[in-house]
Amino acid sequence: MSGLLALLDDVAAIAKLAATNLDDITSMAAKAGSKTAGVVIDDAAVTPKYVHGLAPKRELPIIWKIAKASFFNKLIILLPIAILLDVYIPWLITPLLMLGGLYLCFEGAEKIYHLLRPHENEIVEADLTVKDPAHLKESRVRGAIKTDFILSAEIMTISLSAIPDGNIWQSAGALAIIAIVITAAVYGVVGLIVKMDDIGLTLSTEKRHGILKAIGRTLVKAMPYVMLVLSVVGTAAMLWVGGSILTHGAHELGWHFPYDSIKHIATLIAQTGALNWLSTAFFDGIIGLSAGLLLIPIVTAVSRSYA
Repeated sequence: MSGLLALLDDVAAIAKLAATNLDDITSMAAKAGSKTAGVVIDDAAVTPKYVHGLAPKRELPIIWKIAKASFFNKLIILLPIAILLDVYIPWLITPLLMLGGLYLCFEGAEKIYHLLRPHENEIVEADLTVKDPAHLKESRVRGAIKTDFILSAEIMTISLSAIPDGNIWQSAGALAIIAIVITAAVYGVVGLIVKMDDIGLTLSTEKRHGILKAIGRTLVKAMPYVMLVLSVVGTAAMLWVGGSILTHGAHELGWHFPYDSIKHIATLIAQTGALNWLSTAFFDGIIGLSAGLLLIPIVTAVSRSYA
């Protein structure tokens, strides 16, 4: 009997340890995942353009195909690479993170630059050469998966850098939770966004109740503004997150001036709270925009040389 009680005590202790580890992993995932907000917003803002102009029946299948590829990229490819980097060459994480930050800065600055100096949409230009709807679908999917892979790599790297030191299984578990939750959230929201106008049209039919018809018409009229707001917020988030990554990375590598200056100015504006955060984000965004604008002619020249 005493042996059975001892065994039950051991089982209870193991269960308690497992629950504690699960709580730790969930807490780590929540804290780390919050750092990826800017990239997540951009991911949600970018994806709907890949189904623009296609037949409504093709929209959700395309989004599901991109979402499956995103799950695969994060869980099967990027997660093991991130863990191996963390274990064997952790010093490489900050430079890789800063490289991703430069990409975000470039993307955000390029959107603003092309807003001021309009140009043809690259996806539309590419579509002009694609006549077969099936080939058009595959072309869109390939482009979306490539973009998602880059953003997913940034999400996983940011998350890894924000996870507190722990054992390898806790880090892997936290990254897996982040990958699953963020991918499900992003593509769930994207699916809702691209079908919102169809939902609005359905609700606005004559056979519907007056309130439902009004809601439907409101949805249809509101969607262009929703997409505009999402695009603006996504661009601002890219610049803010990219600039923040650069200043924090430079600080960790020994160049403290940008980070310390922003922190000092933000503290002068407000000691703590939302105003302090907004001030920090604003100046990080200025650094991100500056870095991105400097990269535009460089990337353009390199692209032309390989064209």
